[in-house]
Amino acid sequence: MKILVKNAKIVDSLSKHNNKTYDILINNNKIEKIAKTIAIDSNTKIFKGENLHISQGWFDMHVNFGQPGYEQKETLKNGVKSASFGGFTEVMLMPNTKPQLDNSTMIEYIINYTKNDIVNVYPAGNLTKLQEGKNIVEMHDMINSGCLAFTDDKKSVQNNELMKIAQLYIKDTNKLIMNFPNDLSLQNHGVMNEGEISTQLGLKGIPSLAEEMMLDRDINICDYTNSKIHFSYLSTKKSIEKVKLAKSQNLDVSCDVTVHNIFLTEKELNNFDSRFKVLPPLRTSDDNKAIVKGLKDGTIDVITSDHSPQENENKKIEFDNAEFGVIGLESAFGLINKNLENHLSLEEIINKISVNPRIRLGITPPVIEEGNFANITIFDPSIEWNFEESDIKSKSKNSPFIGDKLKGKALAIYNNNLFLEL
Repeated sequence: MKILVKNAKIVDSLSKHNNKTYDILINNNKIEKIAKTIAIDSNTKIFKGENLHISQGWFDMHVNFGQPGYEQKETLKNGVKSASFGGFTEVMLMPNTKPQLDNSTMIEYIINYTKNDIVNVYPAGNLTKLQEGKNIVEMHDMINSGCLAFTDDKKSVQNNELMKIAQLYIKDTNKLIMNFPNDLSLQNHGVMNEGEISTQLGLKGIPSLAEEMMLDRDINICDYTNSKIHFSYLSTKKSIEKVKLAKSQNLDVSCDVTVHNIFLTEKELNNFDSRFKVLPPLRTSDDNKAIVKGLKDGTIDVITSDHSPQENENKKIEFDNAEFGVIGLESAFGLINKNLENHLSLEEIINKISVNPRIRLGITPPVIEEGNFANITIFDPSIEWNFEESDIKSKSKNSPFIGDKLKGKALAIYNNNLFLEL
C-alpha cells in the first residue's frame, strides 16, 4: 500500500527538510518522495488533517512488558499495543521478567516473539545473573544475539569492583551499560522522598544522597576505566549538576529522566495516593526546575516513560506495601509536550524521545529523506485531549493521570511496512 501524508511539517533535526511542510509519499517500507505537492494514483491511501507534524518514530528507552513470567501485569503483545497507541515505534525492554533476560536464549526469545510487529522491541539484558549483583552475565554471547545494553534496572549494582569490570568490558564495544544510581543501604526501604512531607506523613524517606553517592561512584569508575555509562532515572538537582560537570570533563556519560519526575513533586503524596509511588521518588520543585534546565542545556539526553504496569492488588493497597511504578506509554507525549512546551522547542522534545536514545544505543536514527526506510510518527502537538481509562491499552491501569487534560497526540505510526491510524 502507498500512503501519502499530506501537508505535514517535518520535525527531524537530521533531515535537510527539517521545519518545512511537505507531502510525504511512503511506498513499500520506504519514503519514495518528498515534495510540495505529490500526484497519486487510486492505490494510494491519503492521510491528512489539521496541523500535521511528522518525525522519526518515537523511542522509549525504559519499558516493562512483564512477559515472560508476569503476563498478569502486561504481555508483549499488549505492551506493543500500548507503545503504538502512544506514538512509539521502538522501545527498549527492561529485563524484569521471569526467567530473566540474562542469557542469549532469552534475548533471542524477545526479538523473535516481536519481530513482525509495528513496534520494534529491543531487549536490554541483565548486567548480572538473576539481578543478584554477584556475577556478570555472558555479555559477549548476549551481544551476538542482539543485546544492545546491560542493566539490572531498579536493582542497582552495588558492587564497585563488579561495576568496574563491566565498564572495562564494554568500553571496546558499541553497547551500553545503564545503571540506576541508588545506594540501597541509604534507600533503606524508603518509600518516598526524604523531607518534611515524609516526616509529616510518617513514611520512611529515600534521601537524595542515595542517588548522588552512587552517581559519584559510577562517574569515578567511568573516569578510571576511560569507559562509558548511561545513568537511568535521575531525579535530583545535585545529580544533574554532577552529570553536567562530568560531561564538561569529556567523560562518556549520558542520562535520562522519567516523564513524571519532570513536573510532579512529593506533595502529590499528601493523601497517601499510591498511584504516585515511584522509584526514584517524586522529589521537590527545585529538583523539577533543575531537570527542566538540564533538558534545555543538553545535560539530560533522554526522556522516558518508565512504563511499569502493576495490578490493582499490588497498587491499591496501603502505601508502604504498594509496588513502585506507573504506566506511561499512552500518555507520555501529551504530558511531555504540555509541561515542556514553554521550555523546549518541539525539535528539542523530539530529539529527547527519538534521536538521542537511538544514538546512545548505537542504533542509526531513521531520517526523513527520500529513499530511506520509513519509521515515522505522525502527530499534532496542539491537540488538547482528556486522558481517560479507555485510552489505556495496557492490561494494567496504574496511571495517576486518568482524567487529566494533555496537549499533543500521536495520530498514526508507520514502521516495518505497517501503518496504524490511532
